[in-house]
Amino acid sequence: MKYITINNRKVTFDDERNVLSIIRKAGIDLPTFCYHSELSTYGACRMCVVEDDRGRVFSSCSEVPRDGMVIYTNTPRLRNHRKLILELLLASHCTDCTTCHTNGDCTLQQLAQTLGVSQARFGNNHKDLPVDDSSDCIVIDPNKCILCGDCVRTCEEIQGLGIINFANRGSNTRVTPAFGRKLAETACVGCGQCRVVCPTGAITIKTNVTKVWELLADKDTRVVAQIAPAVRVAIGDKFGIPKGENSIGKLVAALRRIGFDEVYDTNFGADLTVVEESKEFVERLENNQLPLFTSCCPGWVKFCEEKHPNLTKHISTCRSPQAMFGALLKEDGRVNAEERAKNGDTRKLAVISIMPCTAKKAEILRPEHRTEGEQDVDYVLTTDEVSRMIHEAGIDLKKMPSESLDMPFGLASGAGSIFGVTGGVTEAVLRHLAGSSKLCDLEDISLTGVRGTEQFKEAEIAFGERTLRVAVVSGLKAADDLMKKIETGEAYYDFVEVMACRRGCIAGGGQPLPIGPTTKAARFEGLYDIDRRSQIKLSIDNPIVKDVYDGLLKGKEHKLLHNEK
Repeated sequence: MKYITINNRKVTFDDERNVLSIIRKAGIDLPTFCYHSELSTYGACRMCVVEDDRGRVFSSCSEVPRDGMVIYTNTPRLRNHRKLILELLLASHCTDCTTCHTNGDCTLQQLAQTLGVSQARFGNNHKDLPVDDSSDCIVIDPNKCILCGDCVRTCEEIQGLGIINFANRGSNTRVTPAFGRKLAETACVGCGQCRVVCPTGAITIKTNVTKVWELLADKDTRVVAQIAPAVRVAIGDKFGIPKGENSIGKLVAALRRIGFDEVYDTNFGADLTVVEESKEFVERLENNQLPLFTSCCPGWVKFCEEKHPNLTKHISTCRSPQAMFGALLKEDGRVNAEERAKNGDTRKLAVISIMPCTAKKAEILRPEHRTEGEQDVDYVLTTDEVSRMIHEAGIDLKKMPSESLDMPFGLASGAGSIFGVTGGVTEAVLRHLAGSSKLCDLEDISLTGVRGTEQFKEAEIAFGERTLRVAVVSGLKAADDLMKKIETGEAYYDFVEVMACRRGCIAGGGQPLPIGPTTKAARFEGLYDIDRRSQIKLSIDNPIVKDVYDGLLKGKEHKLLHNEK
């Protein structure tokens, strides 16, 4: 058995890749800025330094553990070292913390408080740099960047895009797109994963909160919200609710108190997606036009358009659940406008999507998501933005009573709820194709290999006289690798699900931070728990879905639920 001695106590280790992981295993949470377990080791911030019994100081994140090592994590020398680093970082960082979007969530701010750094001894001589708010999804403020490189490595290693990188040298070093371009001028897909790992307010969400507040205050506007599946297991993080707990009822109550007139479930839109995508898959199967790629993730759709344009013909024509639901709500508004007017309601309709995803902000602006010249979804608010609105309204979500969603679009199946995790769309479609809600059949589908948090999964499923080959991938670099294999003929699949964010929407760019391993696992399990508790397992068994197809959607299915190719 191998061990190292940490602060005079022996700690065993096995296959840990660095000393830092063993230190944390021992219950000591050394501070870091540039270390993430899923990224390559960078070792730049030097916050995780330790001292050995010979007086050598080194970064624990980049040190390979050796049997018999003796290290100390909290000597006076190390404490002074960390404080000095923080002071130097603060000296090159704008300190308008009280008005910063990440005030209270900033790792730099938290560590300064933890280590007792209450003032910066060194002046900030950096000139203010322009803020890049050109993207519809995120905002980059270089004045708040501490050059940790987390966003750079995430964009390159997890997403395979390399949109941002270090430029210049010395005190002029900054993180920016190549050649000083604006983010909107690059191939950025708006996934927001750079924002997820940013420890300061250098990368934040492009917010629409003010515009939504204005709509809520407008007496001539009927404001309707739809809530995505992954939101309900994440919104509670900022209100002391246990991680992964389904807070949909409390969120509905809070939204009504804020001023929303009606609150619906995007899971209903997911049920429509399952029905339409399954129908399209069968048609393509009969016409030998496979593979079929899912279209729910706008980050993936844009990525495919940018890097694999020859494969876009294989992307499903189905709109995403939020886009389908937005089109449905606006159509309902048009069809029933006269009836509402008779009852004295002449208000215009505004549809607000509450999403875990920053890329959804760009999705609603695409021309194909307009029906009869009208934008189907007016604004997208991320989970993080809504949590801030709830705080701003003085509402304690934890103390809210649970209230039900509005009808008729407040009823959804368990299949719709699992859209928020990688593999969920595939499993929902397979259930529909199997056409059985028996527990044994549902379990057989769940055990095919489509569930789990791995970046890449594949499965083979019997369908009639044929065996279907299915692939599930999350993270755009992994998707890029798979697309290259499909293009060269090295791999073949009938159905491919892609999500831009690793593990799916539960770790989307608009979710509350931090999103560590425990948080991801809790959200993952939370959505499957909703599915287990649901009385409706198949999307087609949702009675409201049947009513909508027989009524509002009749003869308009392609117009409202699909994009033209």
